[in-house]
Amino acid sequence: MAEPMKIRATMQGDVADVKVLMNHPMETGLRKDAKTGQMVPAHHINTVTAKINGNTVLEGNMAGGVSKNPYLGFKVKGAKSGDTVEVSWVDNKGDKRTDTAKIA
Repeated sequence: MAEPMKIRATMQGDVADVKVLMNHPMETGLRKDAKTGQMVPAHHINTVTAKINGNTVLEGNMAGGVSKNPYLGFKVKGAKSGDTVEVSWVDNKGDKRTDTAKIA
């Protein structure tokens, strides 16, 4: 299983500012390994979902063209300090990761 995501969520007025750093190799499948000369298999995040207190606030798709350890930032109106942010991803190999944080 992948390393935990780093999630930081803070309130700015009546808007929650959420920043997520996802640990993932994000391989396109088009790169050759420098040592072996073999193609490195594709391994990238396909879908990302963010929820606040169980309510979906963001759904998105990614592909192999996104850099290693992708960063995602978004803002949510109507959230409150102390609410729970849950971010999940699923990659093309079926691996999954879900992490949570409280809005400060």
